[in-house]
Amino acid sequence: MRAAVVGLGLMGGSLALDLKKNFLADEVIGYDKNEKHAQEALALGLVDEVVPFEKIKEADIIFLAIPVEGIIQTLQDLTNLPDTTTIVDFGSTKEKIVRSCPAAIRPQFVAAHPMTGTEYSGPTAAIEGLYYDKICVLCDVEQNDPSHLEKAENIFVALGMQLVYMDAREHDLHAAYISHLPHAISYALANSVLKQEDPKSILILAAGGFKDMSRLAKSNPSMWVDIFKQNRQNLLDSIEVFKKELRHAHTLIQEERWEELKKWMEEATTLHKIL
Repeated sequence: MRAAVVGLGLMGGSLALDLKKNFLADEVIGYDKNEKHAQEALALGLVDEVVPFEKIKEADIIFLAIPVEGIIQTLQDLTNLPDTTTIVDFGSTKEKIVRSCPAAIRPQFVAAHPMTGTEYSGPTAAIEGLYYDKICVLCDVEQNDPSHLEKAENIFVALGMQLVYMDAREHDLHAAYISHLPHAISYALANSVLKQEDPKSILILAAGGFKDMSRLAKSNPSMWVDIFKQNRQNLLDSIEVFKKELRHAHTLIQEERWEELKKWMEEATTLHKIL
């Protein structure tokens, strides 16, 4: 089987490595509109060959590991594929992508969201085993031709992923709280510190807690602006819920209601019993 990976950064590069390591494809070809990234991916051995965009259409399966707005545009350019070619996207939002997929290729388009990643980007960030023991959400699979869905499922399972099936709208609601809101908070925390008169003095004292909370602010802003744009309303709703909790904490501290504050904190710690 010939696999094509569009987007050779962290997600696409790591996928290409694992496709080769697990012998899931006889050949892995790649495309990236950033020529520097394309050449880095080739030099790092992430793919067997870097090809022009039109050549990816010769693959048996095409993975779109690019920003969510780019996925929508690329799908419009894949309408002339053979009906045996499977397309899989790795977008962090799903509803708008699914809705924007041309009807001609919808049966062969598998809407997936591998729930994994790091704060780093580019081909040099690619690592083997990124997908192992992670969740992969597959959305609106009733619209898929069974042969294409099975092809994608088999690859994800072979990579060691656990499959979860979900409606695209439901996915985006949940993703707003567990993924998109934490990124918004991390960017806000980083900017809060940077806007102090002497941020360097604050950062001298920064320990594990701050580094953990601000880690996501290293993520690629261009990619996350697209995600926030596509999941705008769900993200706005989640921010309002967060603001309500933060205002409540502010009130308890301001009014020195320490026992209530302790109970509020204890309630929050129960989350990790679920995790």
